[in-house]
Amino acid sequence: MRYFFEIAYKGTNYHGWQRQKNAISVQQVIEEKLTSLYSGKSIGITGCGRTDTGVHARKFFFHVDLDAIDKNKLMFQLNNMLPVDICILNIHLVNDSAHARFDADCRTYRYYIHTKKDPFVNSSSLYCNQSINIEDMNKSCAFFLGNQDFTSFSKLHTDVKTNFCVISSIQWKSLKQGRIVFEISANRFLRNMVRAIVGTMLEIGTGKIKPESVVDIINAKDRSLAGYSVSAHGLFLENVSYPYINSIN
Repeated sequence: MRYFFEIAYKGTNYHGWQRQKNAISVQQVIEEKLTSLYSGKSIGITGCGRTDTGVHARKFFFHVDLDAIDKNKLMFQLNNMLPVDICILNIHLVNDSAHARFDADCRTYRYYIHTKKDPFVNSSSLYCNQSINIEDMNKSCAFFLGNQDFTSFSKLHTDVKTNFCVISSIQWKSLKQGRIVFEISANRFLRNMVRAIVGTMLEIGTGKIKPESVVDIINAKDRSLAGYSVSAHGLFLENVSYPYINSIN
């Protein structure tokens, strides 16, 4: 039977979601615990996507095929075995053909920035001591909407078939105590795409380039013309939605 596991993790101690040859990943830790729980029978899991080294996830999904389970018992056992920075939130029984990666119709990321020095948020938010014009950054957001080629915001030489993505919503918001957050939703994202967009927008917010410069950057399909990629520690995968599982949305 196929199950979707809904999880959360703090990415600080991991080299992303996906298994690595010479570095620890979230996927490896979970697979090892499941294998141990099932008496050494090797168990592989399939994630809803990748997150880079240091990126966090408030809601991430993977699928795995198991014999019928006692959901509450398995959640209790796994959460006791997993480290404190990985948590099983829920388990959903799905159709045998359901796929955690290919069936996701929307993914939402948030990037957090604080403009007042705060030692308690440094591991999950980027400190920026410059004045940031959120209004200008929001002006540029409109240029990102829709189905476009985002090569200018992608890591080079990746193994994807297309660099087209459909961005459905994008905005900056002010929070309390000098904190701001960037939120973006799309059907898919390229490697380093969100971090490159945030870096480019910070150049707009600090007056280095104009909001309308985004149009030329997108059209150029040239990574060197976009801004730098901000560090991973402020980035969260906030949500992944599926059209056929209402309880996940």
